[in-house]
Amino acid sequence: MAVRHYTLDINLSTPVDSASVVPGLLSIFHEQELTETIHDTNGHGYLATFVGKNGRLVILRVHSHGLVTIDLQCHENDNIAQLDNLLNALEKKLKVLLKGSITRIKRLPALVRGANVDRYWPTADGRLMEYDIDEVVYEEDSAYQNIKILHSRQYGNILVLDGDVNLAESDLAYTQAITGNGRENYAGKEVLILGGGDGGILAELVKQKPKMITMVEIDQKVIDGCKMHMRRTCGNTLDNLRGDCYQILIEDCVPLLKKYVQEGRTFDYVINDLTAIPISTAPEEDSTWEFLRLILDLSVRVLHPKGKYFTQGNSVNLKEALSLYEEQLGKLSCPVDFRKEVVCVPSYLEQWVFYTAWKK
Repeated sequence: MAVRHYTLDINLSTPVDSASVVPGLLSIFHEQELTETIHDTNGHGYLATFVGKNGRLVILRVHSHGLVTIDLQCHENDNIAQLDNLLNALEKKLKVLLKGSITRIKRLPALVRGANVDRYWPTADGRLMEYDIDEVVYEEDSAYQNIKILHSRQYGNILVLDGDVNLAESDLAYTQAITGNGRENYAGKEVLILGGGDGGILAELVKQKPKMITMVEIDQKVIDGCKMHMRRTCGNTLDNLRGDCYQILIEDCVPLLKKYVQEGRTFDYVINDLTAIPISTAPEEDSTWEFLRLILDLSVRVLHPKGKYFTQGNSVNLKEALSLYEEQLGKLSCPVDFRKEVVCVPSYLEQWVFYTAWKK
């Protein structure tokens, strides 16, 4: 059973003595049949917990630096109207008791913890976001990762890999950005897609009638889930591993890239949809950076002299990680120039950086 967690914060212009606040609140707690326990804070304000017979828990803190916080926890099926009345009564009473010294009152929607459907996912820069997710439509553990497809009323189905939001059916902006935002002509061209198991890039590019698209995806289970539950993104392109102008290879792209390098094969476009730039800012200590450098170098080596390489970066807020990535672009075996652009990807709830690189 899930737990609902409510919070009420009151910022004050000056510290307040708990003796002038707490007695005025006790009648409200007693009316709810909550039993009080006072805890020793070693001089750091006042702390008390109030426990009810129905499993409700209230934590009241009067901080010594001018902040009053109330946390209320209850079972998910508790009486929501009663809980709202309790919080309303506490807020109303505190406004009277602290009149003149309140600078801000903040009451947030309840955080639902331990629910069967997880609605909370962090942004790349560590901010917590609550999505309107109401159903898990697909979940599998493959040899490589945990795969979830979650339904959002706002964004459609969302592909989540190892806890990272990858792509939602609403995110055409991502697909457009990683393929050049309409500036490229793919007709009659050779294209290599690294990753892309959601089928979004493939579905958009086949419309332009390229000569051949080779998509290399290591995880069949990603394709299996997306062709069933991400149809707005992939259309019917994942139904078969071969089409008139594309082939999907289920294998590790690194050995294949090395093979292409040995054969001297080149592509007009290489689109890297494998992973975002690592958040870690210690490339020498992070194996993801090592993998990223390898993919970068091999991709540029199979790129036609006039070809272009597209990839995602990461959140615009991760400036140090993005700067380190740009340093890596300057250390490749073949010199490249690059440009970047910032795009709003709907389900990411943050601005996202995309890169285009080409041989000098």
